[in-house]
Amino acid sequence: MHEPGESQRTTRHGVWLSEPSAAAVEMAHLAGYGTVVLDIEHGLFDLAALDWLIPFARSTGLEVVAKVLGPERGPIQQALDFGADAVAVPHIASAAHARRVCGYAKFPPLGDRSFAGGRTSGYRGFTDAWVADQDAGTRCYPMIEDASALEEVEEILALPVVDGVFIGPSDLSLRRGRGAYTVGGDDLADLRGIARAARAAGKPWILPAWSEAEKRLAVEEGAGTIVTTMQYGALLSGFTGALDALREIENEQRSRR
Repeated sequence: MHEPGESQRTTRHGVWLSEPSAAAVEMAHLAGYGTVVLDIEHGLFDLAALDWLIPFARSTGLEVVAKVLGPERGPIQQALDFGADAVAVPHIASAAHARRVCGYAKFPPLGDRSFAGGRTSGYRGFTDAWVADQDAGTRCYPMIEDASALEEVEEILALPVVDGVFIGPSDLSLRRGRGAYTVGGDDLADLRGIARAARAAGKPWILPAWSEAEKRLAVEEGAGTIVTTMQYGALLSGFTGALDALREIENEQRSRR
């Protein structure tokens, strides 16, 4: 049972990975992050990669949030069977949809997850206590990225199979008829509304916050997890910054001639 405000007491900082990399996981840990988000939906992760990457990331002390391939039983159960701490489920359309799909992350009678007997159960059988621990300890975050889901966000958050929400700002802007996401006033108003609904429900919310405006909103509204950078963006920023610094030196040298 979530108590109001409980989820907002500690904020985790996350990085977004689009391809499997042990080095990226190690660097995230060295930099002081507490969470990695694996973008399985759009990234380069196959099952073999998830089988080693998820336990490796957890062994470093990082929480693993798997953004699964889609709102289906297989991807959700596979991510949890590999040992993910949480699943973020894209393309949730409504509270009724969330009730069914997020149920795949919880065992009966709460939900409809199937038992695998692998890593999570120590490659043995299971007990009622183990089921209760799994249901409480592994979390399911439906993504709020459709206009219809936004309209029913309070009902989604009230579901017992939902542990919080993961915001998809870019898709939400497109599906709200605003076109490309610009972090404009209407975009931020949507994010703030979702954040306050989550806080009222006493459940955490996750935001990919690349811009300063998003980061400020996430801090102000008490995000459970703020994902501050993505793997490809960090690489591009590093490559660009190093080259820009060199070009500045070269331009200074030319101006002295």
